Amino acid sequence: MTRRILVIGGGQNAEHEVSVATARAVAGALRSRGFEVSDIVIGRDGRWRHGAETLGTSAAASLAAALPLLERTDVVFPAVHGPLGEDGTLAALCALARKPVVGSGLRAGAVGMDKWVTKLVAEAIGIRVAPGRLVRAADSAGIEFETDVVVKPVAAGSSYGVTLARDARQLDEALRTASRYDDQILLEHVVHGREIDVAVLREADGSRWAAPPLEIHTSGLFDTATKYDGTARFTVPADLGGADHAAITRAALAMFDALGCAGVARMDFFLTDDGPVLNEVNTMPGMTAESQVPRMFAAVGVPYEELVARLVGAARSPTTATDDGE
Repeated sequence: MTRRILVIGGGQNAEHEVSVATARAVAGALRSRGFEVSDIVIGRDGRWRHGAETLGTSAAASLAAALPLLERTDVVFPAVHGPLGEDGTLAALCALARKPVVGSGLRAGAVGMDKWVTKLVAEAIGIRVAPGRLVRAADSAGIEFETDVVVKPVAAGSSYGVTLARDARQLDEALRTASRYDDQILLEHVVHGREIDVAVLREADGSRWAAPPLEIHTSGLFDTATKYDGTARFTVPADLGGADHAAITRAALAMFDALGCAGVARMDFFLTDDGPVLNEVNTMPGMTAESQVPRMFAAVGVPYEELVARLVGAARSPTTATDDGE
């Protein structure tokens, strides 16, 4: 019997268009593998759209109108990046509806979306992070730092709102930029090292493994523009010595386990002379065929369509698991 998959894209945050691209690619890959796929796009206004039809006249009415689609599906693939999606919101909705969902559950999504809490988890299990501090946007006036800092919204993706500040004027502007995306802001010391990403996949049998690390090559900060304007280069597998490869893979698997991730997650590191430093975690990373995660798995012979099908095959049922699949 053909499995019915509901792919949800879009979302109510700055990553809307990135999520639409992910959802479109995922849906196409699943159809090529014989799945019956329905598409939902959540608009920036919170209204859900099925095909050309916008469901309902308000966010609440739209969600109610979408519930029959959810009821008829076998597995939900929530391809919404960022807040009100990747942060566990959609996983929670699926858990309430008792529908199997691709990827991490509520707790892993919420913690992974919060860069400050993720740093605390990493430190607790012995993984190094950049020194930094958490500030509220409302309390950010007059903040000073004696070194260059990277300023980030605590809960945002695709590097939206991320700025490098080298002096007081730049810091003030960076804080204003970050505050457009979140009322909590993270200030981190600049870490000098190679940018290395590692993707971890949990299979249907519960085993998990890391794909070959990928290195990002840029001339400056790997910000939103650099991520999507084609100027960044990727090397996969990254050219790493045995000790560095083992250390960064071990750290990625440890973070995946500590957060209770499921499906696939991408761990972003700086590789320094003293070993890996965690940058952040993505529990629903970009998933077009050209995105970093599919590139990593393709390097070990797992093509894009198979990777997406494996994610559906490993989807957890909330009737037999906790919110994080353990």
